[in-house]
Amino acid sequence: MDEQALILSALEGDMNAFNRLVLSYQTMVFNTAYRIMGDDQAADDATQEAFISMYQKLSTYRGGSFKAWLLRIVTNACYDELRRVKRHPNVPLEPESDEGELIESPKWMVDDAPLPSEVMGQSELEESIQHCINNLDDKFRMVVILVDVNGEDYETAASILKSPVGTIKSRLARARQRLQECLQGFWELLPENFRLTYEDN
Repeated sequence: MDEQALILSALEGDMNAFNRLVLSYQTMVFNTAYRIMGDDQAADDATQEAFISMYQKLSTYRGGSFKAWLLRIVTNACYDELRRVKRHPNVPLEPESDEGELIESPKWMVDDAPLPSEVMGQSELEESIQHCINNLDDKFRMVVILVDVNGEDYETAASILKSPVGTIKSRLARARQRLQECLQGFWELLPENFRLTYEDN
């Protein structure tokens, strides 16, 4: 059964069809949430909220890219979770070790990266990239994740974030510049073509 048929069946109350949609997208939804939140528990919460919202709002889907429609729900769930975390600063965004110590910079970047429990073998460069992405403001981090990590085009990102394409391009340019500047603190880990020199400045 194709995706549109599953959607139609789910709209008619077929929970098996809805569950098949969830299974099709659960990895993408969790990975996107994890990249935004930087914490697996917060990503779990945002993922659960996203699928609840998907169930409640399925009747509002009006065609087009179902993936983009769902990504909009995911990013909104993450925004809500980020706001909740900021209202309760005692809840850390960074995960904790078994000893209760904060682990800086969860490791991810490549789209096919392993889940959080499997990231121990990732390189120091990936850790540095994650550290710098975590330091971006929410609005810049969202654009980088949608365009540079998930591979969405400007128009799709604009639709998901409900912003003009020009704003998306501007935020992405600023985000990339900030990432490049941040990564100079890890200069020795960078490929030569990513290193800023005196002449670049």
